[in-house]
Amino acid sequence: MGSFSLVHWLILGVILVLVLGGGRFSNMMGDVAKGIKQFKKGMAEEDEVVREPSRIDTKKAADPVVEVEAQKVREDR
Repeated sequence: MGSFSLVHWLILGVILVLVLGGGRFSNMMGDVAKGIKQFKKGMAEEDEVVREPSRIDTKKAADPVVEVEAQKVREDR
């Protein structure tokens, strides 16, 4: 009762093409495809750019001068 069969979908598609026009419908579907591509590209770029450094990376990147100063402060206490 609640679901549509293939024939119903085909009739609905024909009516939409007649109402919206063939060119308008194809342009709309092209815009949807471009949006999906941009979304995928954005998600891929975000995964590459946003990477938090691990504890090992931050330890290697520590400034040696800061480490020496921190050691002096620890020894003074």
